[in-house]
Amino acid sequence: MDNSQNISYQAGQAKGQAQEKSNQMMEQSSNAAPKKQCKQAGQQIKATAQGAADAVKNATGMNK
Repeated sequence: MDNSQNISYQAGQAKGQAQEKSNQMMEQSSNAAPKKQCKQAGQQIKATAQGAADAVKNATGMNK
């Protein structure tokens, strides 16, 4: 695996971990805060993870 593939793989791993953490946070806080706020926080984390993955793919030329 070359360096750009490795970076892309790591970006995908980071995205998946961020999404899983988002899901866990939403589950844990469902009773502590209004669901709308939890959903918004989860969507924001997911968007951040997606942006990070896309930035790495763009930088390595893998987003074709």
